[in-house]
Amino acid sequence: MGKRPQSVLFCCDHNAVRSPMAEGIMKKLFGAQTYVQSVGVMNDLEIDGFAIAVCDEIGVELSRHRSRSFEEMEENGEALSGFDVIVTLSPASQRRALELTRYYHLTVEYWPIMDPTGIGETREQKLNSYRQTRDQLADQLKQKWG
Repeated sequence: MGKRPQSVLFCCDHNAVRSPMAEGIMKKLFGAQTYVQSVGVMNDLEIDGFAIAVCDEIGVELSRHRSRSFEEMEENGEALSGFDVIVTLSPASQRRALELTRYYHLTVEYWPIMDPTGIGETREQKLNSYRQTRDQLADQLKQKWG
């Protein structure tokens, strides 16, 4: 278990499923002890309803989350260099984070967390795949900084 960073940025492809889940779960686990944000490579989707539902089951509120991209974050005055750790949750976000931070001295980690979108036919099967992703994130956060 490592020392918890002061600030963490989670990122994935659309900032609609994995990265907002990670942000919400980390805030629930560690409160205000760590500054946490999330972004996507693209901002073309709103927060996913299944992500909202499965996080609500564990007391994590995601319904007010608004997706944003790396570019929007920086346009709003928040620099990547201000984060201690960037956790990427998809290969595309890993590539983008490394590209954007090549001149910064900060840690970029890749966590291979399952993308639940498109898995399952029925509502319950879909919810179960999202629960698996949620639980993978929670377990990884606890192991890493718990």
